[in-house]
Amino acid sequence: MRGLVGRWPLVGRGPELDSFAAASADRECRGFVVGGSAGVGKSRLAEECLDRAAAAGCRVGRATASAAAGAVPLGAIAHLLPTGVDLSDPVAGFAAVVRGLTTGRPGPRRWVLLVDDMHLLDPASAVLLRQLMDTGMILLIGTVRSGEPYGKAVAALRGGDAVRRVDLTVLTPEQVEALLQAVLGGPVARRTLHELSAASGGNVLYLRELVLGALTAGDLTEDGEIWHLREGRLPGTARLTELIGTRLSTADSAGRPVLELLALCDPLPLADAEALAPPQVVAGLEQAGLIRVAQDRRRIVVSLAHPLYGEVLRAGLPVLRRRALLLDQAARFEARGARRRGDLLHIATWRLAATGTADPALLTQAAILARHVHDYPRTIALIEALPEEHRTTATRLMLGDAFFEMGRWDRAEATLAQADALAIGEQDKLAVALARTTNLLWSNAPLTEALAVNDAALDRITSPAGHRKLKINEGFMRIVGGWPAQGLALLQDLETEVGDASDVNAWLRGAWMTPFGLALVGRTVEAAAWAERAHAAHRQVDEHALASHPAVQRIPLVLALSEAGRPAEALREGERAYAELVAADSVVRVWMAVFLGRTEWLAGHPVTARRWWAEAAALARSIDHAMALRLVLGGLAACAAVLGDLDAAETTLAEHRTLPPSAPGLLSAGEERLGEAWLLAARGHLGQARSVLTAAARAARTTGHLTGEALLLTDVARLGGAKDAADRLTELAQRCDGAFAPARAQLATALTTDDPDQLLQVTDACQGIGANLLAAEAATAAAAAWRRTHHPRRASAAARRAAVALARCEGARTPLLTTAQTTAALTAREREIALLAAVGNASKDIARALTLSVRTVDNHLHHAYTKLGVTTRRELAQTLGTPAHGVERDHPHPPT
Repeated sequence: MRGLVGRWPLVGRGPELDSFAAASADRECRGFVVGGSAGVGKSRLAEECLDRAAAAGCRVGRATASAAAGAVPLGAIAHLLPTGVDLSDPVAGFAAVVRGLTTGRPGPRRWVLLVDDMHLLDPASAVLLRQLMDTGMILLIGTVRSGEPYGKAVAALRGGDAVRRVDLTVLTPEQVEALLQAVLGGPVARRTLHELSAASGGNVLYLRELVLGALTAGDLTEDGEIWHLREGRLPGTARLTELIGTRLSTADSAGRPVLELLALCDPLPLADAEALAPPQVVAGLEQAGLIRVAQDRRRIVVSLAHPLYGEVLRAGLPVLRRRALLLDQAARFEARGARRRGDLLHIATWRLAATGTADPALLTQAAILARHVHDYPRTIALIEALPEEHRTTATRLMLGDAFFEMGRWDRAEATLAQADALAIGEQDKLAVALARTTNLLWSNAPLTEALAVNDAALDRITSPAGHRKLKINEGFMRIVGGWPAQGLALLQDLETEVGDASDVNAWLRGAWMTPFGLALVGRTVEAAAWAERAHAAHRQVDEHALASHPAVQRIPLVLALSEAGRPAEALREGERAYAELVAADSVVRVWMAVFLGRTEWLAGHPVTARRWWAEAAALARSIDHAMALRLVLGGLAACAAVLGDLDAAETTLAEHRTLPPSAPGLLSAGEERLGEAWLLAARGHLGQARSVLTAAARAARTTGHLTGEALLLTDVARLGGAKDAADRLTELAQRCDGAFAPARAQLATALTTDDPDQLLQVTDACQGIGANLLAAEAATAAAAAWRRTHHPRRASAAARRAAVALARCEGARTPLLTTAQTTAALTAREREIALLAAVGNASKDIARALTLSVRTVDNHLHHAYTKLGVTTRRELAQTLGTPAHGVERDHPHPPT
């Protein structure tokens, strides 16, 4: 915390620093002025420029102007002037200042002087500084706040061709992310970034105070992998409140009612603002930077210039004043006839906030509007305000759905159970059954329980159309529950277009899960086409459907594209959709994070995969979603293992072991064992790692997860089991379309034959599909094979190709990468035993693990030591580039 209170790093100001470098190198340049609104980082940039000037050998000085110092001639810069200078005679005084500044300071470099808040300088200081600039004595760095008045003398400091000016804007969300990661020392969850970026408006000063306030309150924490905010908590600091209060106090008192109303009802039609204050007062608020005026279709609207202004204004509003403002504004909208679609939502919200109640019909209409724009908190607030006698099956269904979308499974189930009890017509019963089964699957209930609810609905429904919808729902559940082939069989007659469907909600459900099932069984081309079609249809009917945000339809697209060998497209589409889901605060985004992490893992980017899986893990924990959590903990451990962070991998697996036993899920349960296998591999236990992966692949085959099985068998091949995996991978390549499945099979076959030409062909294939780590491993194996057959030039060329691919792999270290070159002369058994010994295993432990005698182990080690030219296990570990754990003592090589 102490380090965060000091000066923060400078982020996103590269072009401005380049401009200053050019200015300081230009002997004709006299000034460098940094403009911008309060808090955007003008002083921080100016300080960095001054530091760079000092590092370049310039003499530097600093002054800060203020309103108090501005009342005294030369008050801001008096401390910089030579002692005893009399400025009553301007000509003689100026000459004395020049002599005083140059005396005893030889050298060609000029003074570089920083004046912060230059617009507050007194005229005498400004005139003297301009004279010093004109003679080339100083290079002035000045900061000026946008929109502030200043006199002619100050205007002269910032004008003319010899003065360069840069105007700072607020930070973009990407720059906010870079700054927070630098300050906090680790990745930050996207939802947290969204909240901090939105609340601060990209203003660095406000961002700093928000972060410090959240850290102090314990609301911004790190879970060992990623920083995240507690839901709904973003406290500031007393200093932040004071800063904003001071800023708001500059407003004309006649404009205060406009600001207060905006704090409660932002944005407002311009006509409503001008009903509270004269047009010239409203214009003054805009000129002062306190409000913004923009065109919204045919209506001109007014909003506060910064979101935090509303926080401070609301905190200072008395209850009765707040009530009067809200009711008056609701009355204005009603008087105009509430013509716009969102007007009823605004009116209901304002009346509810003012009085705690509103007309039941208005509340219901407003809740429908809120639900269809995916504003789930407001949907809940509006429906819960309904008197009990006005609650219907439809409102309870809508309420249960909103609870589900926010990850509040227990409240959702209780509400949906009430809706089920009230349901009379077939349509109501169907709608409740669909919602309940989805909620049960997400809330960690077994598939059998959700299927039982669906079966019970089948007994109550008599129409063929109703039975068909429940069949679609069962197909949905079977795929979510880990049986993709069974689910696809139930969904095979789903209409290809939403316009042909009898029920939009049932169709969207089936259309969301169909591409998942197709991708999982290797039909990636069909899966991508279905996902695109479902997304377009969902956008088209979103306002009339009771379904999640349309962006959820991009989740199966990410899976399909990644398994088709198109990871760049998958990541581009997925990240765009994830931003939409974050803005909507939909917990379904957890699965987008799962698949984005998986895509990065397949691409060979363990750092980025770890960041996505950490985000998914944090969200899954917060909503108690074990299906996703089990998968991402396994992925997190795998990433940590290949990055050499074995302690983190073990800690993650320890949490994984505390979760309830897994059942088949959307992805094969086998994939969650990746962490276990790769940690074993990192510790040199390649045989055990292969056994884990082989069992996991067998589980994936049982449930029909063909692409998951291929992923797991590929890792078996990479860890020394290519001969065992090649045939099945070849079979899977014939059953799965896209470019990834053939590349996996080719890799296993080439590793089996140890053919360097084939391995380089595999390198090309893997690079073509963006599988960088597989490409690096294939090229490394080719280099080793060339070296064994005494072709050094070809080996060097292959090694260079491996290095190029590996440079994209974010520091990944796998056994194939770290040992193929150094152990080129070793047999497979010698290599396996050498790896186990290198990470600290004693000979008797190796013998036990491999079912060998200790003497046999020692003989293999002796041969390995001789071939590698080492004499101790420490040297062996250094040669193999493996992390040493456990036994650390030096052991001379064993006797034969």
